[in-house]
Amino acid sequence: MLDTTLILLILVISAALIFDYVNGFHDTANAIATCVSTRALSVKSAIFMSAFLNFAGAMVSTKVAGTIGKGIVDKDNVTQLVVLAGVMGAIIWDIITWYYGLPSSSSHAIIGGLVGSVLAHAGANALQWAGLKKIVLALVISPVIGTIIGFIFMLTIMWMFRNASPGPLNTGFRRLQVVSAAFMAFSHGTADAQKSMGVITMALLSYGAIPSFEVPMWVKLACAVSMGLGTAAGGWRIIKTIGRDFVKLAPVHGFCVETASAGVILGAASVGMPVSTTHIITSTILGVGLSKRITAVNWKVAQRILIAWILTIPASALVAFISYQLLLPIFRK
Repeated sequence: MLDTTLILLILVISAALIFDYVNGFHDTANAIATCVSTRALSVKSAIFMSAFLNFAGAMVSTKVAGTIGKGIVDKDNVTQLVVLAGVMGAIIWDIITWYYGLPSSSSHAIIGGLVGSVLAHAGANALQWAGLKKIVLALVISPVIGTIIGFIFMLTIMWMFRNASPGPLNTGFRRLQVVSAAFMAFSHGTADAQKSMGVITMALLSYGAIPSFEVPMWVKLACAVSMGLGTAAGGWRIIKTIGRDFVKLAPVHGFCVETASAGVILGAASVGMPVSTTHIITSTILGVGLSKRITAVNWKVAQRILIAWILTIPASALVAFISYQLLLPIFRK
């Protein structure tokens, strides 16, 4: 008969890979919404490219995984049940926001989920407040940076090509946008797949399967494949919200959005900061839209997105807290 802790470890790994899959189709829009809305790529071509480059990006670094795995919870209070309930909270919230077409943050969801399950298990003292402060600060500041960079980059491009004819300009930037979308998809993989890597490695360390927090190669591959498959499944609801309803984009705008967003995400990933790719690209679209005029932004859609952003951490934490309470009697020794 299998040991209860081994059963829980298997469930944690399965749930983390499901989260990566959900993250893939939930966040597909982050990489491809703008190039689909400007018709630089068809939906199928954009999704295929994004799936491949999400996989490639996920294999590059593990710094974000280390931050997620070691910076949120005191390791002495990490149990398989805590991790399982935390991931369940993130998955459920991601599915809810996907259903309503809201580009909420999977980064916020997994962090909120882990916080909620830890609070249910051991209370507030088990949280690593210094690490959480660093993570939340990065998640709050990154959209501001995305908005500013998107605004400045768009103004710079407009000034550089101020004498160009609109027709040839859009044709040229439609081609360049394929490159910028690829850059964005790669950067998304470097940031988001690592969150599940951190969760699985945390669970392996808790079980005693590994001696220290080092992400095994099979975990990298499994998370990269799961995210790639999820991305291939698409996410049209959120693509429509970001790429068509929020701000109307031409190829030059899409190029600026993707290039600026990818730069911010890769910069954060290089120092292990788990920023939200959803927040960055959405805020960059906002910055590009504001460079045109204030009325270029659909503020009703912006309000819906903001509400989803504000709710994500507390909502996923609440779901994880409840999940822990429901799972505890089942797995209590």
